[in-house]
Amino acid sequence: MDKCRGSSGILIIGAGLSGIVAATRLLQNNFKNVQILEAEDRIGGRIHTIPFADNVIDVGAQWCHGMQRNCVYEMVKDQDILHPTGDYYSTMKMVRSNKELVPHEVGSTMHDIVAGSMPSGPHPVVGSSGTHLAENFWRRIEAELPHVDRTLAREALDSFAKHESSIVGADNLFEVSVREHIEYHDCDGDKLLHWGTKGFQRFIRLLMNVGEDQPEDLGLLAGHVHLGKKVTRIELARPRKVILRCEDGDYFEADHVICTVSLGVLQEQHEKMFIPPLPPAKVNAIRSLNLGTVNKLFLEFEQQPLPDDWVGFYCFWLEQDLKELRKTEYSWLEGITGCHKTTCQPRLLMAWVGGSHGRHMETLSDEKVLEGLQWLFRKFLNFEVPAPKRFLRSKWFTNPNFRGSYSLRTTKADEHDTGPWDLETPVTGPDGHLGLLFAGEASSRNYFSTVHGAVEAGFREADRLIGLYSSCGPNS
Repeated sequence: MDKCRGSSGILIIGAGLSGIVAATRLLQNNFKNVQILEAEDRIGGRIHTIPFADNVIDVGAQWCHGMQRNCVYEMVKDQDILHPTGDYYSTMKMVRSNKELVPHEVGSTMHDIVAGSMPSGPHPVVGSSGTHLAENFWRRIEAELPHVDRTLAREALDSFAKHESSIVGADNLFEVSVREHIEYHDCDGDKLLHWGTKGFQRFIRLLMNVGEDQPEDLGLLAGHVHLGKKVTRIELARPRKVILRCEDGDYFEADHVICTVSLGVLQEQHEKMFIPPLPPAKVNAIRSLNLGTVNKLFLEFEQQPLPDDWVGFYCFWLEQDLKELRKTEYSWLEGITGCHKTTCQPRLLMAWVGGSHGRHMETLSDEKVLEGLQWLFRKFLNFEVPAPKRFLRSKWFTNPNFRGSYSLRTTKADEHDTGPWDLETPVTGPDGHLGLLFAGEASSRNYFSTVHGAVEAGFREADRLIGLYSSCGPNS
């Protein structure tokens, strides 16, 4: 090998978690010439912590999902910065669109039946996750709640199915792979570990070795990050070199490139971004997997509008009310899966809206979104919710640098026999040179859609390059 770690040029596209992790790992292993090109004017990608209300909010990733086999948890578990959510959300109310409060025991049992009816076990299910859920839900209702009103049960199934869809990032569960539960590995332990008053940015600062009193310091990455650099062309045309061209006309050259852009950007741009075109197997994965849309709506009030004994509520739509809603300008409200308080923010309410409804919400003005939310509160609640003091929402789909929130395995991926493993596979140049590597959460075989999946993928590709230069010795 002509070059060693100290002289090899590495370019990383994207300063999200995968890119940051890969860069810090390489720099800590004596790679000197490592640069990150980031299209946004900030680092973090789909981690975006900002000041709001009484401390901070996470516009993107919010929780550390689980403890066992979770690399994020393993990295911080001894630093007392993650906090359990426990059963905080277990007392969520269930309210019908006629303002009727569903008895907690009945609602909680139906919620547990839905959760227990989702695909599990070592084998694929038949059809889709949606068909599996519906069939098993009604079977268990007959066995465990034979006297429950079937209309109410149908409303519960619809509401909780939307909730499960938002968890996996799908428009609906009928597009979710029959193998999702096999390919994705749950991490045992509290699934909603939160970062207290620091937000997920605390983890990024730990990676960069930066203290809390240095908000602008990039630590290990100082001098290695270029913001506002949107890569539009990646060329593996020259021997043992990769050329990157940016939207602003800038040109970069490297020995290796790690591409961490989102699956949504790859879906939109891959045909014109890569020269030569990507291999068929990788294109198959890009087209068959999906990047779902899940958005958050944050409402800050002068004081918390929900009663003390309310954590939040799920919306159970009566069939006739839902039919009427779909004829109105507020039809996107069907995508609201829930509205609730959140830890460490006593005056805040947060709502979730996903799928096609979430994408439509992004096209509306703040005034129209707030108007819709106030209508929803009046429709479901028998107490007044005042206008919020301040409002903020995410728009992950319309942002051209993301085009969605997080990835999922689809039934289309099953049909086309592909998955994250094809997205992960590096691309070599005409001379066989390992020029182009891929990271990002969507390329994680077993932890796609998560921050720990993004971290794992960043480490994976950094380690691939470290291994490539192993003959040079760690200090060369």
